[in-house]
Amino acid sequence: MANSTPLPEGTVIMAESQFAGRGQQQNRWHSEPGKNLTFSILLKPSFLPIGQQFNLNVAISVGIIKAVEKVLGPGVKTKWPNDIYYGDNKLGGVLIENMVQGQQIKNSIVGIGLNVNQDVFSPDAPNATSVKQILQKDYELKALLAEICGEIEAAYLMLRAGNFEPLKSFYLEKLYWLNQLRPFKANDEVFNGTIENVSPTGQLSVSIDGELRLYNFKEIEFLNK
Repeated sequence: MANSTPLPEGTVIMAESQFAGRGQQQNRWHSEPGKNLTFSILLKPSFLPIGQQFNLNVAISVGIIKAVEKVLGPGVKTKWPNDIYYGDNKLGGVLIENMVQGQQIKNSIVGIGLNVNQDVFSPDAPNATSVKQILQKDYELKALLAEICGEIEAAYLMLRAGNFEPLKSFYLEKLYWLNQLRPFKANDEVFNGTIENVSPTGQLSVSIDGELRLYNFKEIEFLNK
C-alpha cells in the first residue's frame, strides 16, 4: 500500500455494517448490516487554517441537514458538536479526523453514520431514531447517499471559496436547543442555560444567569435523555 496512488479528494468509502463505530465520548455506534448508511469521505482542506478546523464541521453538518431535510422536512437539527437529530432523537453522527502537517490540514476523514432503515435499536441507544421510524417506510440507501454527498460537496465548495457566513448562519439556525433555556451538566453541576452561539474555534457558548461561558468538546452534557 505504501507505493499506491493517493486517493483523490472526495473519495467515498462505504461500510456495509459497523458494530462498534467510533463516536465521540466513546459512545458506541450500533448499526444493522445493510440497513443504514455508514461511510467516510476523504477531503483535503489545506486551504483552512488549523484554527478554523471547526468550519469544516459546520460545512459537513449543513450538507447533511440540507440533504436529510429533503426527505424528512424541517425537523432535522445538528446537536453540538456532531450529532444529527430529528426532534429529540438521534438520527446520526459525524466524526472528523484531521491529519495535520505543519500549519496545514493535509487530510480529513469525515465519518458519517445515519440510521435509515433500522427500526429496532438496542437499549444502549435510548433516544435513537431512523428515517424509517419517522416516515414509516423504507428509504433507498443509495439515493440518500447520493443526496448527502451532493449537498456536502456544495457546502464544501462554498467553504473553499471563502463563503463561510451563509454556512454558519444556516448551521446556527439548525442548532439543537439554540436560544432555549435547557438543562445541562458540567463539572458535576446541573444547571439551566441557553445556547447563544458556537465560537469560531468550535466552543459552545452558553448563557448561565446572564454570564456567557464557553465549553470545549466533552466539557458539557446535554440533559436531554
